[in-house]
Order: sequence, then structure tokens, then C-alpha cells
Amino acid sequence: MKISLRLLALLFLIISSPSWAQKKFTEGTISYDIVINTSSDKPQAADLLDGATSTVYIKGGKTRTEMVSSLGVQSTIIDEVSNKVQILKEYGGQKYLINMTAADWADANKKFENVSFTYNDDTKTILGYTCKKAIGKLADGTEFTVWYTPSLVLGNKDFQFANRSLPGLAMQYESIIGNLKVTYTVSKISTNPVPAAKFDIPHSGYRVMTYEESKGKKGKS
Repeated sequence: MKISLRLLALLFLIISSPSWAQKKFTEGTISYDIVINTSSDKPQAADLLDGATSTVYIKGGKTRTEMVSSLGVQSTIIDEVSNKVQILKEYGGQKYLINMTAADWADANKKFENVSFTYNDDTKTILGYTCKKAIGKLADGTEFTVWYTPSLVLGNKDFQFANRSLPGLAMQYESIIGNLKVTYTVSKISTNPVPAAKFDIPHSGYRVMTYEESKGKKGKS
């Protein structure tokens, strides 16, 4: 009888463990709404991005992040297998395709390289998911807040470089751009299959450049 009780107790602990409820998110779509706080009553250029959206398409080792605003569309396609990153920029009549290596992508995100997180017991619910609070700190001392859910675990995390060490999906997070605080909040999560064509790279119509060339805006069509 004692053995049975011990087995039941062990089974209860396994079932009630948080890791038991975790789900590996390997394919689907995550949509974020974007709000920009300028800390000023005067209109600024950054206000044009207020109300923008960011949609992340995930299919195995491939991700595509599309940020859509009144200024245009910027997409970042990451392929873990080939270790390549392509950025597509479509603003007005101008279209750019920037080819990047994994090293280029790391360099572009170097300010997030040594980000550290501290955690507390605060929780809140976003889109039906219980989220935990984390405070991120960059090497320069800048801090930002993230609310993440440990219920959803991502295999490919490089599309959110700053949050890639979190033990779950960032459901709401801050990004500091200059003196601006940009807040991303998940508005929808879908597990429907993502078409493979979503990760195709266009072969014409874009001004092609390397990462180094993009810094000086030099390239070829």
C-alpha cells in the first residue's frame, strides 16, 4: 500500500509540473500589436510607426517577421539550416534586399548579446496565457520589461534576439530605440500550417546589397 501511495504521489508531481504543460511551438503564426511612447505631446516621425503590427511566421528552422506600418513593410527571413538572413525593405517605391550571414546578424544585434534577465513572481494573463515577468538588462545598463509564457517554447529564437534566452514565448515586451520605448503585445497566435512559399526570396525588383553595403546604401538592382 505504501508503494502505491508513493507512486501516486510521484505521478501527481509529474502531472502538476510546469514543464508538463509546455508545448513546443514549431509551426504557426504569432501577431504583435506595436505601440510607441514618445514621452512628448508633439508629433514626431516615430509616431508614424504607432499602430504598426509585427507578424512572425514559423516553420521548423525558418522564420519570417513582417513589420507593417504606414511607412511600408520590412521583412526579416531567417534560415537556421543555411545560416542566412535576408531583410526585405519596401518603403514607397524603394525596395531593398539585404543579404546577411549569421555573423552579420549577430553584429546587427550586438547590443543584445549579453542581455541578462531577472525574474520575480508577478503574473498576468495575455490572450488566455498566464505570463511571468522578467526584467532584461543590456550591457550598457538599459533595462526593459518582458512578460513571457513558459507554456509555449520556441525552437528558433533568433527572430527576437533580445529575448532568445527566455524560457518561453515573449507575449509582451519593450524595445528601446533612442529615447523611444516601443511595446509589442501578442494579439493572435495560430498553429495553422505556414506555406513554404512564405520564405521564398524574390529574384527581381529589389536593390540587392550586402550587410556592409547596406550601411552605406550601396548595392545593385
